[in-house]
Amino acid sequence: MAVAAALHILVKTEKQALDILAQIKQGKDFGKLAKQHSTCPSRKRGGDLGEFKRGQMVKQFDDVVFKKPILTVHGPVKTKFGYHLIKTLYRH
Repeated sequence: MAVAAALHILVKTEKQALDILAQIKQGKDFGKLAKQHSTCPSRKRGGDLGEFKRGQMVKQFDDVVFKKPILTVHGPVKTKFGYHLIKTLYRH
């Protein structure tokens, strides 16, 4: 069973997600931005979702975490929860 760990920032609008993504690309810290902007409880841990198995997250989220390059910020990814910026730390 595939396992991964990821950080994410969850916001309500695509514009917010794009604004935060621009800040990340300018070198701002993902974890600090998660604490400031994310609406997910994981914000307290800098967006850290810990380790999870394939299928535990919604499909759009899983597709990024298990198929896209690691240690790269992907998004905005739209789910029923809002817009995510996702950074996969590892998977195996």
